[in-house]
Amino acid sequence: MRFSLLAAAALLALPVSARAQGGTLTDPVIVGIFDAANTWDIGTGGLARTKAGHKDVKAFARMLVDAHTAVRKQGRALAGKLGVTPVPVARDFALAVDYTDTMKKLEGLSGTAFDRAFLEHEIAYHQAVIDAVTKQFLPAIKNAELKTFVESVAPAFVAHLQGAKELLAKL
Repeated sequence: MRFSLLAAAALLALPVSARAQGGTLTDPVIVGIFDAANTWDIGTGGLARTKAGHKDVKAFARMLVDAHTAVRKQGRALAGKLGVTPVPVARDFALAVDYTDTMKKLEGLSGTAFDRAFLEHEIAYHQAVIDAVTKQFLPAIKNAELKTFVESVAPAFVAHLQGAKELLAKL
């Protein structure tokens, strides 16, 4: 879907967004984006928990909410421990705008159409996150403990991507 492609394109443009905020892709910027990305997936997953028509899609959405809530909590705790103050993501940040647009579009759907759109979004979103983490975040992270944390949660993003693909193939 169009909005899923926008999410992927927006996430791949993260260094441009960081520069537009007056800096480079620093640890505080990365922590801010990482926190926001988890928050947005908690939001889409929360909507899918209530709107999904297929029980497996509802279960997948519950798992996403639980997993991203845990990762967000761990990331915030680590940022506190390291004394890293996350740079908040601007309201006009491309992924923030995409999240708002995605939620509006998903709210207008139901049944199989909702399930498909939600899963297509999750596929594009997780692929974009994986690409950003591997190609942009990890090379830019300076703090070893932050880098280890991001590396440790990366397999979950791959599992979420695969899970969404498998569910979509069943619909």
